[in-house]
Amino acid sequence: MPKSVIKHSTDLLGVGRLTIDAIAGVTDIAEGLHHAIINVGGILEGPIDDALGGGAKPPVRTRGLTGLVYKSIRGINGMVGLGLDALIRRLTASIGEHETSPGRDAVVSALNGVLGDHLARKQNPLAITMRLRCNGKSLSTDDYSAFMAQANGRVALFVHGLCMGDTQWRRRGHDHGEALARDLGFTPIYLRYNTGLHVSENGRQLAELLNLFMAQSPCPAELRIVAHSMGGLVSRSAYYYGELSGHAWTTQLHKLVFLGTPHHGALLERGGNWIDVILDSNPFSAPFSRLGKIRSSGITDLRYGNVIDEDWHSSDRFDMAGDQRQLVALPKTVPCYAIAATTIGDVENFSDDLLGDGLVTVESAFGEHRNPQYNLGFAATNRWLGRGINHMDLLNDPKVYQILLAFMARSENVKA
Repeated sequence: MPKSVIKHSTDLLGVGRLTIDAIAGVTDIAEGLHHAIINVGGILEGPIDDALGGGAKPPVRTRGLTGLVYKSIRGINGMVGLGLDALIRRLTASIGEHETSPGRDAVVSALNGVLGDHLARKQNPLAITMRLRCNGKSLSTDDYSAFMAQANGRVALFVHGLCMGDTQWRRRGHDHGEALARDLGFTPIYLRYNTGLHVSENGRQLAELLNLFMAQSPCPAELRIVAHSMGGLVSRSAYYYGELSGHAWTTQLHKLVFLGTPHHGALLERGGNWIDVILDSNPFSAPFSRLGKIRSSGITDLRYGNVIDEDWHSSDRFDMAGDQRQLVALPKTVPCYAIAATTIGDVENFSDDLLGDGLVTVESAFGEHRNPQYNLGFAATNRWLGRGINHMDLLNDPKVYQILLAFMARSENVKA
């Protein structure tokens, strides 16, 4: 696999900044707990907010000598941060370079999934910028025309899920993209993006990126998208914003296949939201709710399956506000397919809608909802359930690939 060259010092700078932010967050937790102990039986001065400074409400502060101690810790920490940044910049030229690797990419992708919004907000060099990639190498805009010419306009885009990256489509020696290139002649291209950002932020970026990319084809072009997990929500968001903006690429999209996408959310994130509420309800446990609230905007979007800005703009993302989504239907002119999985049993059982593939229930992956208005309406012939398969197996299971191959090869009349 070709490897791109990166600056080692950039990694050090990013980790250093994140460490400084983490110290500040822990200091806030300690001071919040101290404040609660001092004011036994009282009410905290203000709600506990994001430990990494993402919200608008300030954390509680102690006063007097105690407050001075915590203020001093923050001051020293800030000075260390400034000094570290300066030192690493001075060392940039002498530290040298080393090559990136799938292992490093996996770690950075996971970090972006958990803290990506914070990394982007702080302009941390570890924040991932959305890119189209091929063979582990990012394409520049100057590469688009040559790539499309070589692909003869027949492209399959692969959009990864939360905490993952483009290189992780290869699992246990199998890559859906390479296999489809071999069996159907599509040229695979892979998206890499910061999964810690809001789904709608990534969707809008992807719409603009595809509008530029597809326009570079010297021949009539057709696009197919295969999306895993969160990638399916990002793809739906991209189509929504692309159609809203009148982008030509939405008319070039021929198929959209979802692998384990939480169209109506994931139970684990809803559980995390319950933990937030429980911790916040007690002044002694409230400071520790900061730890749960470190998780990114991308993760909290998975609570109900947010796709557009309006789904999250009107409320605090950590509030127990219920499902606030606006209805965003599947593309009417594009054949859409859903592949779901369940880890237990060979026949239908209670675990399908309780556990599903371990992260996403079968009902959510198939776009089914108790409110018929929100049913996405996948045709029975356009969906498949694999048993004895977990969420990650969707990337390499032979049965899943055979279904994916059949869906991609199927010729269908598109509704006008």
